[in-house]
Amino acid sequence: MEKPPRKKPGPPKGTGGRPSKYTPELATEITQRLSEGEPLRQICRDDHMPEWRTIYDWMYRNEELSTAIAKARELGQEAIAEDILNEINADPERILSEGGGRIDAGYVQLIRARADIKLKLLAKWNPKRYGDRIALAGDSEAPVVVQNQNSEEVRETLKILEMKIRGTE
Repeated sequence: MEKPPRKKPGPPKGTGGRPSKYTPELATEITQRLSEGEPLRQICRDDHMPEWRTIYDWMYRNEELSTAIAKARELGQEAIAEDILNEINADPERILSEGGGRIDAGYVQLIRARADIKLKLLAKWNPKRYGDRIALAGDSEAPVVVQNQNSEEVRETLKILEMKIRGTE
């Protein structure tokens, strides 16, 4: 008689996962770290933290937590902007040479690349504050054309702009 295949050993169902019980202390730690510019998914890599999906579930169910996290993220964006400024203002690394020390061009490029990436992330996360300013202009010969006209509000705004340009408002 053949023996049935053995099951692989593992934790019992419902255990072995990361903590998912909401506590005010855990929420405070998450918001504190977000306000220092640390990304949520990086925070959630710590063993005592729940998965990032769990935090989004908490935010969905708890308006107060959702607001606190939104405010912490804004503060975190400020911290990232400050980090960029500190990196740019720091004395660059130097390479020793016969005539004294010269600035390491590779280090300068590294700092520049880091600053550019952080600035692009800030612009994506908060385009109103950190994004490029865009001015719409046009005249009757070259009207403004917007490619994404998904919402009724955008279409209505475009109609008003077009009437102003033509002077028919």
